Amino acid sequence: MTNHGSHSSSIPATSAPATGDRVLGALALELAPGAPVARDAIAQADAGRVAALVARDLAKLQPAAAALELVLVGAHYDPVELLRPGWPLHHELDQLAARAPRGGSGDNGRVIAFGAHEGRLPGVLAPSPDFAGGPLRLLPFVLLGDAAVLDTVGEAFERDLVETGMAGADTALLAQELFGLQVEHARYLTLADLLAMTALQYEHAGLAPLWPLLEAALLAPTHEEWLDAPPEPLAHFADGEARIALFSPAAWRERYAAEADQDDARLERGFAHFQARQRQFAAVLGAHGVPVTFAHCGAGEPLDL
Repeated sequence: MTNHGSHSSSIPATSAPATGDRVLGALALELAPGAPVARDAIAQADAGRVAALVARDLAKLQPAAAALELVLVGAHYDPVELLRPGWPLHHELDQLAARAPRGGSGDNGRVIAFGAHEGRLPGVLAPSPDFAGGPLRLLPFVLLGDAAVLDTVGEAFERDLVETGMAGADTALLAQELFGLQVEHARYLTLADLLAMTALQYEHAGLAPLWPLLEAALLAPTHEEWLDAPPEPLAHFADGEARIALFSPAAWRERYAAEADQDDARLERGFAHFQARQRQFAAVLGAHGVPVTFAHCGAGEPLDL
């Protein structure tokens, strides 16, 4: 096996995404457990109604936001659909807004909303049915405008939004009515807030060892990151993809089992658990849009991830 040394993440878990001249966030809807959801997207006019209230809420939280352009989609998504390399949903909103007609005397405070037309959303904005049914649904938004104002608003939101960013009661009620769902809490989050929240959730779910790889894929795709912490699977993120070592039973015993352990039944159970862990890691990475490949490794064979 190739000796790659020991590597640990140098990216803080709460690092803000590098987003340039924009502020990226979401209206987060915490749903009542088990409550039905009638629809995941709404029509253009209804999306405009929600966006107007979101713009008002954000201006109340930070008055300078009133001078910025708000771009929002009238659809809700699972967190994994927002937290993907390149922030594709936010990027699509940015691109669609750039093609929207401009006013003749400046667009400060303009609100742009994209909704469904004949049941279809523009671009790649359709929520995936694979991730429906989660307890937290997100309506992504982008703030655009003057760089100095964006800096002021972005800094204030990164500092305060997770603590003070409750949505207006009428905003929550309108979202509840239009989407046909039951909202328990509605609040605003920056993308960095969502990253920190997801890191904590994954830690509670036993996925903390995987987080540095996922974090590198999201925040620093040119970064190289290893997961080399037995008994966890061996994985390597580089060049925009995660590679996971796929050990044969004999190779797994060579690397992970104690030399004195000759209990075949126990070793078979251990290998089955290891394979399940590999599948879990691959599924989480894949849900976040990180390409995953497996590198086969037999007993005594070199492995270069």
